Amino acid sequence: MEKASTQGTKEIKVLAVSLDDKAKRLDIFVAESTGITRSQVQQLIRNGLISVNGKNEAPGYKVRLSDTIEISILKKCGEALIPEKLPLKIFFMDDYLAVVDKPAGMVVYPSAGHTGGTLMNAVAYYAPKLASIGGDLRPGVVHRLDKDTSGVMVVALDDFAYYDLIEQFKRRTIHRNYVALVSGRLKGDSGEIKLAIGRSDTDRKKMTTRTRRGKEAMTRWTVLRRFHKATLIAARLGTGRTHQIRVHFAAIGHPVLGDSTYGKINLVQLQAKKVFIPRQMLHAETLGFTHPHTRQFLEFSSPIPDDIKECIEMMS
Repeated sequence: MEKASTQGTKEIKVLAVSLDDKAKRLDIFVAESTGITRSQVQQLIRNGLISVNGKNEAPGYKVRLSDTIEISILKKCGEALIPEKLPLKIFFMDDYLAVVDKPAGMVVYPSAGHTGGTLMNAVAYYAPKLASIGGDLRPGVVHRLDKDTSGVMVVALDDFAYYDLIEQFKRRTIHRNYVALVSGRLKGDSGEIKLAIGRSDTDRKKMTTRTRRGKEAMTRWTVLRRFHKATLIAARLGTGRTHQIRVHFAAIGHPVLGDSTYGKINLVQLQAKKVFIPRQMLHAETLGFTHPHTRQFLEFSSPIPDDIKECIEMMS
């Protein structure tokens, strides 16, 4: 449960602990309840902007049913999501959610290096309204795709839908299927990658399987087509870790082609010619979930984009 009141440039949010949340760490509970990242929550705690029953507690404090948790969020002057009329393919939209086809090269929401031209700027233009939670610049964002990953995304347009979709992601009842071109020829026709994923100690922008503090991660894959030096695969997420498919396939020696962070393979030598890879060859093809209000199961598919098709044709 959440209440909000605005005092000047400070927004106060009050969170109540449910039975499902009992005994969770304070930082995890707040992050899951608000959409604020865990690192940002920990910074708010360090700055004394999160209190439990009027007292400051550590990030590892275990929340109780009787706790009243208040978050003081300082609003930056001029920080607002500006609607922009950008080209955007919309699969479905009602008063509660929007399902869209994110093109490669588009950032999901504004940040320091991308103040406009994002998916959320476009959603703000086309949607009848936006959710009030998740952050001023990313209201209703329950999951995201990397800038250079294309495909299907869902955005919540009201608060109930936001919390319900977050819960579906947590319970792993969301169906997410991807297609990817990976380097080399995979052995076997299908398989599973079960390697824990955590943040790298040497580069905080990267994730890695070489960590003692990783979280369980599982990716199922099936070979769709084989080429001389690449394999087209379908991948299904069993978990939803940051950069999961990219990290998992890099870890087994078959990085996603064009991945400048984990693979750095942008040219593939095919006998007498070289094939240029314009971006990471990863596409969120299918997304299925239960509508938060109607409880109807919905599934949407995005066709493989032209740049991936062109690479496949050149390799064929």
